[in-house]
Amino acid sequence: MMITTKGRNALKVMIDLARHEGEGYISLSDIAERQNESLKYLEASAKQLSTAGLVVSARGKSGGYKLSRPATDYTAAEILLSGEGSLAPISCLEEGAVPCHNAENCCTLPLFKELDDVIMTFLTSKKLTDLI
Repeated sequence: MMITTKGRNALKVMIDLARHEGEGYISLSDIAERQNESLKYLEASAKQLSTAGLVVSARGKSGGYKLSRPATDYTAAEILLSGEGSLAPISCLEEGAVPCHNAENCCTLPLFKELDDVIMTFLTSKKLTDLI
């Protein structure tokens, strides 16, 4: 498993929004400037976060993004999943994957199942507020 730019940018957007929680809608251009990131990449991340229901958006001069619920209610896992789609260390453990024809005899599957559990337990234990 490798966290891509999509996952990292999703975290950056959410951390920035949490730091400015209560200030209304925050423009992506402000976030891009503070995070020293490409606005284009952050737009893609914001769209994924919006689709996942993690942020709400508003258009117009005072528009932008804000958290859809309190920062304490988010986990690093759900934020990363919105950008990555999956955090499974191997493809056969991804949600909705076709069952592996060799799963019954696979000597490595127990190791990767345990790794997947460790990863998800760790990322679920980290709240957005822990990251700010």
